[in-house]
Amino acid sequence: MAKVLIAAGGTGGHIYPALAIADAFKAHPELTVEFVGTAHGLENRIIPPKGYKVHHLPVGRLNSNVPLSERLKTVLLLPWAFVKSAFLLRRERPVFVLGVGGHASGPLLLMASLLRYRSAIWEPNAMPGLANRILSRYVDECWVVFDEARRHLRGGKMHLAGMPVRKEIENTALALRPSEKFRLLIFGGSQGARGINNTTVEMIKADPAWARGFKIVHQTGPVDYARIKEAYGGLLQSHDIDLREYLHDMGDQYAAADLVVCRSGTGTLSELAACGKAAVLIPFPFASDDHQRKNAESLVSKGAAQMIIQKDLSPRSLRGEIDRLRNHPEELKRMAQEIRSFHHPRAAETLVEEFVERIQSDASS
Repeated sequence: MAKVLIAAGGTGGHIYPALAIADAFKAHPELTVEFVGTAHGLENRIIPPKGYKVHHLPVGRLNSNVPLSERLKTVLLLPWAFVKSAFLLRRERPVFVLGVGGHASGPLLLMASLLRYRSAIWEPNAMPGLANRILSRYVDECWVVFDEARRHLRGGKMHLAGMPVRKEIENTALALRPSEKFRLLIFGGSQGARGINNTTVEMIKADPAWARGFKIVHQTGPVDYARIKEAYGGLLQSHDIDLREYLHDMGDQYAAADLVVCRSGTGTLSELAACGKAAVLIPFPFASDDHQRKNAESLVSKGAAQMIIQKDLSPRSLRGEIDRLRNHPEELKRMAQEIRSFHHPRAAETLVEEFVERIQSDASS
């Protein structure tokens, strides 16, 4: 059976779209999919339970926002990562190698290109990461979600692509749940966001009477959960606040929300687009190449979202934006319509159909 290798890891924004792509390959039983990541990454908790094997490469981060000691260690390990990539490719003999981000993507895709395996990168951010900026010169094709990414990439053929979304989001989030109260969904990704968590608690505690007018679902992530629960104190009993460590029902939560407050990683943005949800975006200020801010700016420029950058985030600024949007339902509706235009139904299936066409063309030539 022919094999496809997908390099993905590090964050849910890379892993979940990669899983959606892998699942779409199931429509082609002549192909099997395996993943390539690192031994210490989040991919090892998320991917194997979905039934996919993960190969490991010894590689770390090189971005300028990580400690110098980590970057030096990564540089020292790179030759071994390239050697292991070459051995892996020679052993597995893939008919297609796809990089969607994560530390393993760089050495695997570069070696795949040099060894003349069919290769492509998929770049979900408006500002491509360092690895993809380099790889774009070597791979056969580059697929981008944001048109702005094109000017930062070189070489391979450029194509616009949709953002694959988890089926449980795409299938459940469009059924609206009416509520008497204005519903806020506040989260910072699967790991949470301390800046958003702290500001939300301070905003609510500053004026508990104001907060009674809302149904609030607040996901903290595992690190902050106990601390934030203690900070809320009796407000969790006296107010309509649903505090969660993790949200296992994201489709339902998106469907019920009138307004979302969140980070602006591409995975989150794709889900907002699939659900057609107005959002206040608070980009993570230490994301590599400041890509979360550039993602948010792309949406804001098109009237599809609002943004508060981290240094301007305060209980007052967040409450002001929430109140403004709550008092202007027509703007909420317009934002929801604009962000919905970024969604491409069956994006994973469409990508895979393109990939399979390339694979079949290579096989027949």
